[in-house]
Amino acid sequence: MHKITIIGSGFAGLTAVRTIRKQDKTAEITLISPKAELVYMPSLIWIPSGAASKKDIVIPLDNFFKRMKVQHIASEVTGLENQGRSVITPIGTYANDALIIASGGRFIKKLPGIEHAITPCEGLSAAEQIRDRVKAMTSGSIAVGFSGNPKEPSAMRGGPMFEFLFGLDTQLRAEGRRDQFNLNFFTPAAKPGARLGEKAVDGLLSEMKKRNITTHLGQKMKEFTTDKVVTEGGEFAADLILFMPGMTGNTWFDSTDLTRSEGGLLKANKFCEVENTNKVFVAGDSGSFPGPDWMPKQAHMADLQAAAAAKNALDNLNGEASSHTFKVELMCIVDSNNKGMYVSRNLKGGLILPNLRLMHIAKKVFGWWYLRQYQ
Repeated sequence: MHKITIIGSGFAGLTAVRTIRKQDKTAEITLISPKAELVYMPSLIWIPSGAASKKDIVIPLDNFFKRMKVQHIASEVTGLENQGRSVITPIGTYANDALIIASGGRFIKKLPGIEHAITPCEGLSAAEQIRDRVKAMTSGSIAVGFSGNPKEPSAMRGGPMFEFLFGLDTQLRAEGRRDQFNLNFFTPAAKPGARLGEKAVDGLLSEMKKRNITTHLGQKMKEFTTDKVVTEGGEFAADLILFMPGMTGNTWFDSTDLTRSEGGLLKANKFCEVENTNKVFVAGDSGSFPGPDWMPKQAHMADLQAAAAAKNALDNLNGEASSHTFKVELMCIVDSNNKGMYVSRNLKGGLILPNLRLMHIAKKVFGWWYLRQYQ
């Protein structure tokens, strides 16, 4: 019986579970994560307006693990031994015949004063903090921005920040108090959302102009304070700062000899194998993968990589070489609380649909459909 260990219960980790179980009914699957739950990040954008709550975001996985016959270890990982065949945790060491690392990434928090900013994708509590802060404000300036990892171009997550920005604008207008607030968008990039394609950049900037959102583009950030954002090109007031830093690898990677990219992620090949390892795979935000510079860090991409990693792990355990690769595809709906802009991109081209009420509904329906498999 094959023993496969998966680290992480996010999108990649759970897709790996489903893929393995579909192909192998007897494999012994151990999944290690702090909690037996999935935090459905795409719905965090609706927390500030009250359109979503904890029950929509945090999905218990006990029933899913029972159906999939997964042993869940509620713990963090601190390192590896025996070339990845042993996973070390504070509560024990767990052996495997193949390992899939899907533990996500870590936000780079080196900017001076970053403690004054809220990082929305850190989870439910961050989104709830935004909700409560906005509710308590009667007027002021709200700044929304993101940056990347200079040494790992793909390790950024800008899409949700567009959604929080447009969502707050929609929310404040619905509440009849938008005229009491200044909304500012900032990023060191001269063309925000460039990985979505040139037309998407034009569409996003046009939407900001239409909504009277001030932009501060192409200016490297210097620091945050309690009431302003300071860039190399100047500073502007900010009573509330929402900021998504670039990402790097988990701290526990430092306690291993796994091959790392310059940006700190696990360096993988097209088969999702961590370079210079045997039966150690990576999927999602933890990895640095070969591909175009626009290859996204998003749930859809993590699912595609996890499926390839799981299939290759099973093939390796059955004495076959890895042969499964993943499709490079960006697919998202930039939601604004009542409408959404659909964007897709692959190696052959892309498609953009303008802001439509239908896309907002589609994003809601997709989330419901996607989560059904884990409930």
